[in-house]
Amino acid sequence: MTDENKIVIRDLNLWYGDKRALIDNNMDIRENKVTAIIGPSGCGKSTFIRCLNRMNDPVEGVRVTGEVRIDSKNIYDKDVDVVALRKKVGMLFQKPNPFPMSIYDNVAYGPRIHCTRDKKKLREIVEESLRNATLWEEVSDRLDKSALDLSGGQQQRLCIARTLAVKPEIILFDEPCSALDPISTGKIEDLIHELKREYTIVIVTHNMQQAARVSDYTAYFLLGKMIEFGKTKELFENPKEKETEDYITGRFG
Repeated sequence: MTDENKIVIRDLNLWYGDKRALIDNNMDIRENKVTAIIGPSGCGKSTFIRCLNRMNDPVEGVRVTGEVRIDSKNIYDKDVDVVALRKKVGMLFQKPNPFPMSIYDNVAYGPRIHCTRDKKKLREIVEESLRNATLWEEVSDRLDKSALDLSGGQQQRLCIARTLAVKPEIILFDEPCSALDPISTGKIEDLIHELKREYTIVIVTHNMQQAARVSDYTAYFLLGKMIEFGKTKELFENPKEKETEDYITGRFG
């Protein structure tokens, strides 16, 4: 565990064509901490975290200015290998998206592309990743079965295992529990607590209670602009900005 900045964001702006979706955002994201991004629908939360592994690049008409430095390297420099970047910065989406193949092949997919085709090594990676995603005990006897047969919560943990299998350093979660029941949500939240020992985590959530439960730091976004950022407990108990207080207390959003 360290107390250093893993991601440093300076003057980050993004346009979709003529529409400015992110406005002059600055943030320091600590290593081995969970940072939550909250705010009303359409405020730029998902757009913001997709800037952290350049997932917005394929969108037609997108233009990004400013810097996102990971380990001091600006990921928007021309010499950056985007495939290597997305291996380092994994991402989980709102709806679980397992591949239409076996549980085993879902987890082995990334390592086969990036590092090894050795069957013994792959088996070790698959088991380790499923254990780290707290799924091994539930699926170890049916690794050859389709991932699509799993429950929604299991599918989301499988997607986490698939992400862990390529050894990222940062994991982005874009509302990972919004499609899940309360029990599955609890398992994902417990897992996030465990994962921050090894990974830096950024989570977008529409659920303020979830942000309060899982994160060390929280940023409040409104209309593409980060209004306030700080330690989660302080931001929720003593917000400095009126807009943040209005949102947290339910007067807005």
